[in-house]
Amino acid sequence: MADPSFARQGDNLTKDTESDLEQVTVRRMQETALASKAKVELEFSKSWIDAQPSAAGGEEWRCLAEALYFEARGETVKGQFAVAEVILNRVESDRFPASACGVIHQGTGKKYQCQFTYTCDGHKEVIGEPRAFERVSKVARAALDGDAPALTEGATHYHTTAVKPRWSKVYTKTAAIGDHIFYRHTWQTAGK
Repeated sequence: MADPSFARQGDNLTKDTESDLEQVTVRRMQETALASKAKVELEFSKSWIDAQPSAAGGEEWRCLAEALYFEARGETVKGQFAVAEVILNRVESDRFPASACGVIHQGTGKKYQCQFTYTCDGHKEVIGEPRAFERVSKVARAALDGDAPALTEGATHYHTTAVKPRWSKVYTKTAAIGDHIFYRHTWQTAGK
């Protein structure tokens, strides 16, 4: 005997069946969400980052991990997350390329005219500290996964405390973390 819940009228499901299927779909979506990765309780410490599983990913992860290695490996873990946040804030901005690799390599090719100095300083990028790279790769993974809280109030720029670039006078300072100072652009559209 056929199950009446799957009865069809022509090519359409009955209203009762559509409602049942919708409820099942919603329930399965909720179960999937509950079963998905639990929110990480992130700590900004070397011991916490060292305890995390080895990180892996595609090209975006690799670009972000390398940028963190060359730009922030000597920073605190919190400082590394802040630098990652700036890169990802740029990815979200219409004013920069729409990928981490695009943001990181923007302007590369002209000596000292790039966004991230290590990509255009004329020195070969060599990862000589495997443990430091392992740490920043975990930071990159957590940042890309959205596990880190916001630290920089939407910053799209930063510099070390050792320099004072001209642009730092016109952008809004949002945070100082470790050896970096963070800024948000002050661009306005024609409508503002």
